[in-house]
Amino acid sequence: MLSYIVRRTLYMIPILIGITLLTFLIFNVLGGDVAGRLAGRHATPEQVASIKHELGLDKSIPEQYINYLHQIATFDYGRSWSTKQEVSTMLSEGVTPTLSMTIPPFLASIVFCIGLALFAVYLRGTIFDKGIVVTCLGLMSISSLVYILALQYFFAYHLGAFPISGWDPSFSGRWQYLVLPWIILFVLTLGPNILVYRSVITDEAFQDYVRTARAKGVASSRVYMKHILKNAMIPIITIIVIDMPFLITGSVLIENFFGIPGLGGMVVKALNESDFPTIKALTVVTSIAYMFFNLLSDVLYSVVDPRIKLG
Repeated sequence: MLSYIVRRTLYMIPILIGITLLTFLIFNVLGGDVAGRLAGRHATPEQVASIKHELGLDKSIPEQYINYLHQIATFDYGRSWSTKQEVSTMLSEGVTPTLSMTIPPFLASIVFCIGLALFAVYLRGTIFDKGIVVTCLGLMSISSLVYILALQYFFAYHLGAFPISGWDPSFSGRWQYLVLPWIILFVLTLGPNILVYRSVITDEAFQDYVRTARAKGVASSRVYMKHILKNAMIPIITIIVIDMPFLITGSVLIENFFGIPGLGGMVVKALNESDFPTIKALTVVTSIAYMFFNLLSDVLYSVVDPRIKLG
């Protein structure tokens, strides 16, 4: 397994280079006259030239790209064009609020949705099962914006149970601002996750090995937990791993509505202000996260099912 992880890590290098090249071309070559936009409409040619020199845009394209690769290798993404802060500092400050907001509902959703999907398959065809399906479809048909506005109005404004928005960077003070976003993120995942897990578990419930286990007199609880769930874990892991990069990027809408200073809000601000260093850094970080979690999924496959050999 160790040799496989090393090989996969080495394979990531050319992929990452391709991503950085594409990102560089989009923002540094096809992005237009960035210095002119930053200088303003009435700037003199001297002022534009000064900004180009300050940002390193007066160098040749190969030199700019090499500098960009050096920034990535040293985790030094330069300074933000809008805030003048170090981009690395901005990322380190933004990732903590985002992870504080996304990880608890993500973990709670996995446990709850898998458990409810198992129970729905166990009672497949009953009123309970049909009610679960209808409820999930109803939850999925409502826009996430509706959930945010409705729950924010009812719980925060009408009942006053939670703050409407805000943030406390201290560890003990931040939780009052996170409970309502947790509830919203948890509710948003229920519909699609339960339906997908239910479909995956249903496919396994009608396999020959399940009928054999039941013919041998194995208890239903053991059949579902020991056989069905274990064999359904590979597609479930795939679904979970696909969602994991969003733990880092966060929810743009929720962070903006609740005033949480995470990476999602940083993305919106950087796009609105054409802050290319921040956008490029977030693009690279997200790409690395996707590649890492894909590698993690392959490793987990072999842990769940020893028949899978990592080649």
